[in-house]
Amino acid sequence: MNIKTLIDIALREDKVFNDITTKEFVGKDKTAKAVLIANKPGVLCGTRIFEKVYKTIDKKCRVSLKLKDGAFLKKGDKILEVTGNACAILSGERTALNFIQNLSGISTLTNEFVKLAEGSKTKIYDTRKTLPGYRELAKYAVVCGGGTNHRNDLSEMVLVKDNHISLSENLADKVKKFKKKYKSIPVEIECENINQVKHSLEAKADVIMLDNTGVSNTKKMIALIRENSINGYKPEIEISGGVNLKTVKKLSKLGADRISVGMITHSAPALDITLEITIK
Repeated sequence: MNIKTLIDIALREDKVFNDITTKEFVGKDKTAKAVLIANKPGVLCGTRIFEKVYKTIDKKCRVSLKLKDGAFLKKGDKILEVTGNACAILSGERTALNFIQNLSGISTLTNEFVKLAEGSKTKIYDTRKTLPGYRELAKYAVVCGGGTNHRNDLSEMVLVKDNHISLSENLADKVKKFKKKYKSIPVEIECENINQVKHSLEAKADVIMLDNTGVSNTKKMIALIRENSINGYKPEIEISGGVNLKTVKKLSKLGADRISVGMITHSAPALDITLEITIK
């Protein structure tokens, strides 16, 4: 879903052009100025879509950016200013805030994980656990927070998970055939035990995911993979499954290339940001 469509859906959902409170209580010819302020520290994301919301409501609205996406916010920082018709600014306030608060929440939480993994070679990756239609924005927010995007959709790469494995026979052979047929498409295999890791190595998987394997077993699996990373074959190692802020630092020290974290997109709390409006 493109951004314009998402904005249109959000504005229709809130019936922005039938805001009876603003229509009845605020003069239609009044102009106003609004300042967007951070109430808590965090990482900013969503300024452009904030601006597009207002431009969609009223092309005459002017947005002046003070900070760019990816900026580290302090409490009280002024992010941007909006000037224009007071009714347009008031009616679009919630829709515009919903976007920027949620996206800044994702970028802020992502950055917390990234900071905890500092000093290691491990990168923090997102997943496809995003709100339907919201993935492009959510993954952009992850990048603003210093994270890295995993596959965007099901066509981008092969990811053989436990349910695929249970329904497939001769997995290694199938992967080898696939890699001969589609040389440019990477193959990742999810593993829950040593035997599955061995099969993934035999299949020459490009990425081997260690899913919910526990610290002790994960160490053994990583050692096995590294021992078999020879003769031009060196798969990336991914740790996944229930990773949180309490566990990510320890996991990042195990030597994996990446850690994928679902909660940075599906459970990030919105960042507290306020739009303060004054009549000009």
